[in-house]
Amino acid sequence: MASYSCEGRGSLSAAPGRGGPSIRGEKNQAIGRSRGGRTTKIHAVTDEHCRPIAFSITGGQVPDCVAAHALLDNLPECDVVHADKGYDADALRRKIEARGALPNIPPKTNRKWKNCFSPFLYRARNAIERMFCRLKDFRRVATRYDRKATTFLAAICIAATVSYWL
Repeated sequence: MASYSCEGRGSLSAAPGRGGPSIRGEKNQAIGRSRGGRTTKIHAVTDEHCRPIAFSITGGQVPDCVAAHALLDNLPECDVVHADKGYDADALRRKIEARGALPNIPPKTNRKWKNCFSPFLYRARNAIERMFCRLKDFRRVATRYDRKATTFLAAICIAATVSYWL
């Protein structure tokens, strides 16, 4: 049974700068603003062997389910899709089911109607946690030294290629 995981990771530091996002163009470079400072999220899809398939980056304030729609277009055929609570949206569940897979996403605590969820199957989601842990071994990815979003995404892809595909 093939299963894939989808998750976003926040709290990556962005490069410091002067002025707001309109002056420096931070909005176009996936640098978000929050109470904790400037952040960037990496969204990823992995297979059951922790190998990354697709990446996307957004600003820290962007909801996870927004980035997931683009990532699911790169999802290969699978039986189960695991994701964390940030991806709990009805539209996302319908998109996964339309692809012929079971969405195994824990419901948010504020949901009135709780969707079916299997904690036993959810254990397989640790594959994406291990993939992010290995990516964070690369200091350039963990701290985001790059100013441009395309350069940062390229660094993520190079780190993933070196870690998993070579």
